[in-house]
Amino acid sequence: MDIATLKALKPSEYEEAADGYRATSEMASTAKDTVENQISAGIRNQLKGETADAALRELKELGENFHYVQTECALVSTALNGFAYDMAAAKRKLEAALADAEAAGCTVGADGSVTFPAGGTEVDGKVPEGGTVSPSTSLTDPTANAIEQQAIHQHPNPNFGKAIGFANRIGDALKEATDADAKWAPKLRALKADDDLVVSDRDWSDARSDQDGVNEAGKKYLDSLPQPPQDGSPKDNAAWWKNLSDEERAAWLSLRPDAVGKLDGLPSTVRDEANRIVLDETRARYQLELNSIPKPPVNEWTYIAGYGGWASKVHTDEWMDWYKQYGERYDHLTKSLKGMQSIQDRFDATGKATDKDHKGLPEAYLLGFSAEGNGRAIIANGDPDTARHQAVYVPGTTSNLSNISGNIDRMTATWRVATDEADGQPVSTITWLGYDAPQDIVKDSPFRHYADDGAPAFNRFLDGLETSHTGEAPPHRTVIGHSYGTTLVGSAADHGTLNADDVVTAGSPGVTVPKAEQLDVPKGHVWNEEADGDVVPDIGRFGHGGTDWDGPWTVPSDERFGANQMTTDTKGHSGYWDEGSDSLLNQALVVAGHTEDVKLKEPTPTWKYTR
Repeated sequence: MDIATLKALKPSEYEEAADGYRATSEMASTAKDTVENQISAGIRNQLKGETADAALRELKELGENFHYVQTECALVSTALNGFAYDMAAAKRKLEAALADAEAAGCTVGADGSVTFPAGGTEVDGKVPEGGTVSPSTSLTDPTANAIEQQAIHQHPNPNFGKAIGFANRIGDALKEATDADAKWAPKLRALKADDDLVVSDRDWSDARSDQDGVNEAGKKYLDSLPQPPQDGSPKDNAAWWKNLSDEERAAWLSLRPDAVGKLDGLPSTVRDEANRIVLDETRARYQLELNSIPKPPVNEWTYIAGYGGWASKVHTDEWMDWYKQYGERYDHLTKSLKGMQSIQDRFDATGKATDKDHKGLPEAYLLGFSAEGNGRAIIANGDPDTARHQAVYVPGTTSNLSNISGNIDRMTATWRVATDEADGQPVSTITWLGYDAPQDIVKDSPFRHYADDGAPAFNRFLDGLETSHTGEAPPHRTVIGHSYGTTLVGSAADHGTLNADDVVTAGSPGVTVPKAEQLDVPKGHVWNEEADGDVVPDIGRFGHGGTDWDGPWTVPSDERFGANQMTTDTKGHSGYWDEGSDSLLNQALVVAGHTEDVKLKEPTPTWKYTR
């Protein structure tokens, strides 16, 4: 990099190019949404057959292509803005040094050398002559710096020291520009897509690598932008996002979608966009890693002679050797990919109706996602920000990313029935797997810390729904807990403010408090379901039931708890969302705000013995 090139460089031209790529990204995003949520949804809602299925497959691939274009063009835009930022900083330094040199009567050569005029106190009747100096390595070499400083102090012409300073500033600016050019060139080259029409797992994995590369190169640029609040409230997060420019928002979404997607209080459309990027990149990386692991041996089991001549079934040595090396990671990848496919299946079901009398499913929103550990997934049916009625469902023991499908299905079922009962008002039902649920009924579920650990995140999420809502009237919000999920709901109410209007508990082992009035919703707005054959309420009461100092352990199914006991016509612990059931209808009526139509159980008679 030389002076002429840096002087002629116009960072604004790169910023204009960045604006163009950002506009392309936005157009691709709009096209993706049109394909997935209008065209494909319309076909699912109206057409059936092989031709419709073939069209949906083609449209799905087209939507994936648009999403990839959206993601990569956003990265290119941010990279160009980052490059322009670095080069503009270097150019400002150069221009300031040149201006100061000119004001001091110095002349700067094309190679960065500085010619200084005669000056200083006369020596032997002569003013010390001028001369020419070049940029030095003094800033990076302590020895050279010491020698240079000594020379400046000893030189009779004070312009010599000034010229050295100008030359070094010019050299630093040129080096900074050269380093920026060398840093950004490979990052920008890496953003070139393959010359084909198929977006593969390798492409999405490369997109994550591109993201990491631009993130690394653009650290100064990203640090210059307004930073999200440290442990901010949903209102703090919303205010931060609202005050960002379009360029700044695009930078955060393209470089840190994982961070943006987690911020409660941001618009649901923004969180969905961020989390879908994380989902696609994670799915691709996991699939490629799984493909690289040797498949488990075909012969997993063998039989050996046991005590009394009975044969015992055991793993083969070959399989055990494989599992020791690959097993845990193989299981994690496989189970996580299964969960990610379940989320994608929900996206692909938008517009689908169970029959001609029901509306097709609305657009889905991915409000949270992570494949780490047991996984996280928060999926909404319909936009919570515009819904008049919101329902947030917390699943219980054994819930994780791999089995998220069943919990998604429960809330799609609730959405369909609640929408039928909501008098035309929009409904959004949300599956909230935002905590580490107990994974073992015996070893884990008796302990309360899973609920206590997850409760703060749940409270923030509910507060975030309140903050991001844009409807004309405040939303009516129902919290639904199942099994251990009710324990988390109780802990959230016990340790904070539960931002809800109604609470529904189903198959509850206890909510940590002994009275419905302690669940932080208006009196009479706690609803409970216990189906025949569900043993969880009685088994769990001694671990999670609430108690007064001198009272018994109480769960929501107990009359003394004070909940409205809704009728159920399902059996066991997992049937509360069975299609066509009163159990599901009663929950949906609460969600839709028609609690007057809920069917309640007859109170259990209390008998008194008298003489």
